Amino acid sequence: MKITILHATMSYTKEDGYVGQVQFRAENHRDDYEITLQSKKGKEWSYGLHFLNASGSEEEIFKMEELIEEDDELFDSLIEAAKISLDEK
Repeated sequence: MKITILHATMSYTKEDGYVGQVQFRAENHRDDYEITLQSKKGKEWSYGLHFLNASGSEEEIFKMEELIEEDDELFDSLIEAAKISLDEK
């Protein structure tokens, strides 16, 4: 599935570790998404996925969550998009 990154940010503090947000569009999905990423040391990541602008199809967000869980390359690309914004600061 083709993913288009719309915007990405990441910050780091000793208290929270790394916290990033990536806004993206998925091919054949009606609504855009935002994923919030968090990692204490930048190794193991947790995330929360939600619609970017308004509530969308529950079926589509479940499909996207499943894809993120199963496709390590996709998940890593979202993390990298956020990391790039941290490196640019």
